[in-house]
Amino acid sequence: MTVELKPTFKTKSGEPITIGAGSGTAWKAYKRNDPENAEIQNEIIDKLAYSINIGYNHLDTAEVYNTHPEIAKAVIKSQVPREKLWITTKYIAASPHISKKEGNPATFVKKALEELGTDYIDLLLIHHPFFDKSTSNITLEEAWQEIIDAKKAGHVRYIGVSNFAVEHLKRIIAVSEKEGKDYYPVVNQIEYHPYLQNQSENIVEFSKENGILIEAYGPLSPLFRIVDDDGKEIEDHPLKSVLPELAKKYNKTPAQVLLRYTLDKGILPITTSSKSERIKEALEIYDFKVSKDDVALIDEEGAKFPYRSFFKGRF
Repeated sequence: MTVELKPTFKTKSGEPITIGAGSGTAWKAYKRNDPENAEIQNEIIDKLAYSINIGYNHLDTAEVYNTHPEIAKAVIKSQVPREKLWITTKYIAASPHISKKEGNPATFVKKALEELGTDYIDLLLIHHPFFDKSTSNITLEEAWQEIIDAKKAGHVRYIGVSNFAVEHLKRIIAVSEKEGKDYYPVVNQIEYHPYLQNQSENIVEFSKENGILIEAYGPLSPLFRIVDDDGKEIEDHPLKSVLPELAKKYNKTPAQVLLRYTLDKGILPITTSSKSERIKEALEIYDFKVSKDDVALIDEEGAKFPYRSFFKGRF
């Protein structure tokens, strides 16, 4: 059962995009130049090629993930034409936590195209809005202008952001207003799951009202290890018993229920795994629908337990 997401995106050859196959979290410790990681590199390539061959056409990566060359090799290995695929990547600004020699999007786009082995990027995002004057030689507005310029030059098909709050979106929308309707942000990729239904105040509603599709990273967070501020695992949380019951009802896994729940909320999930069976299961969510009552139940139970994994203290 398909879901009409707004706005709707298609590959260059005209196919609607699937949920995203990520290349970050599952291999977050990966460092390409470390000889000990050669096996991990091959695993990333194999799993991404496998994802493409079983039906994913949406590949999500980022500068900080360090997996552009692996994406390029996976596309070649899959033998699927580039125009049938959708590749998203993210530019990240220097910050007190991220050291970079090159700080501007224009330089990043040139390098990303080379590493990805392509002459265009389907979707280019700014990874976060927290530009720090002490470490970055560019402002948020200047960076967004360079993102716009990359689209004007034909290097990028669509532009957007990640981890942006309303205040940040308003700042870049002011830049877009000077350039015309084709240069507005069209995606905001944020941490989203039942325990975090708004990464920042009112962000989902504001994005939708302004024609910006919410993409969800971490949509399966309630199924993984949840820890308190001291790193101690929280054993009991509201959805721990609810999701298995819903999984039985729909004859699906709890992960499939959560991914379909996300789609049924009009939000596009990005998911990742190093296990072939989980990659396959995640794509098998288009043959059922979570009822409105069960979506409401997941919302209600999730709201009882606010929890975020990323950008703690920033929102």
